[in-house]
Amino acid sequence: MEGKMYSWQMTELKADFKLVESAFPELAEGEALIKVAGCGVCHTDLSFWHFGVKTKKELPLTLGHEISGEVIAGPSQWIGKKVIIPAVLPCGECELCKKGRSNMCQKQLMPGNDFNGGFASHIKVPSKYLCPVPENILESYTLEQLAVIADAISTPYQVIKKSELESGDLAIVIGIGGVGVYAALIAKIMGAKVLALDIDDDKLNSAKANGIDATLNVKGLDIKAVKEQIREITKNLGVSRYGWKIFEVSGTKAGQELGYNLITYTSTLSIVGFTMDKPEVRLSNLMAFDAKVIGTWGCKPELYPEVVELIASGKLKIHDFVEIFPMSQINEVFKNTLEHKYKKRSVLVPDFK
Repeated sequence: MEGKMYSWQMTELKADFKLVESAFPELAEGEALIKVAGCGVCHTDLSFWHFGVKTKKELPLTLGHEISGEVIAGPSQWIGKKVIIPAVLPCGECELCKKGRSNMCQKQLMPGNDFNGGFASHIKVPSKYLCPVPENILESYTLEQLAVIADAISTPYQVIKKSELESGDLAIVIGIGGVGVYAALIAKIMGAKVLALDIDDDKLNSAKANGIDATLNVKGLDIKAVKEQIREITKNLGVSRYGWKIFEVSGTKAGQELGYNLITYTSTLSIVGFTMDKPEVRLSNLMAFDAKVIGTWGCKPELYPEVVELIASGKLKIHDFVEIFPMSQINEVFKNTLEHKYKKRSVLVPDFK
């Protein structure tokens, strides 16, 4: 298939992205060419671009792993289908894949890391785990908006399932930004009483307006003061003092230390956010409280249809948490994201001439 594609490439650390034109790539068996509808800006992209986290593929590289689009070439059964591209593409055949841990497949491919990603007009990907977008969901959302399913929604969905959260549990979400707000909303859908912690009143107010049970601005508060206020909130919510499910999504040392210090009897702390900083914690707390700490990496593709169904059914509403920008504004959007100027998840939409 002949044609031209355009992409915004990272050429060096902290430098502006550069617009590059190239021919459509050759497709091998089992590969598809996707016309990109939208690609979300993730903290992982910032880690690659600004904080020096190494990509698997050497630069220059097109970043972006939160992608929706339409298949224009590849296996016949996919042609014309609107899809979400999973942020982690496993092999499907290895030991981890066969044990239900395909998100940790050691042969996995990640757009914008292992190969050129979604800040482009088109992207070539393996077709095996593409997630189809049903037509009924497009009556309420644009395909561009749905790009956030690929990471911002699917990642917290997986970790909430892993946490064994049950109806009636207290779920505490630390960091209520682009990923954290979805963690809070999904926990609420699954029957939890949800407490959102952040340092930004606007984000907390938005969460409360979308049905989150309680919020607390922890800015300037020490651990003791936070615990005292949470104890009062739990009384008002009528939840158990045991088995709290804590989700650390801020990706900060302060957030991780706070999450760990909130562990109580039979708690589960889930680490979702990423930071290079090392928190100081007393591991003996896990023994004393018979608690556990778990991590998560992306979301296995097998769960994506469940995430899509949450939105298609109307249970999860995302309009208030997505903001669309032309892809030509990528340099401005990345800088503004780095400076925490946005309250919503940014999705870049191709506007190449």
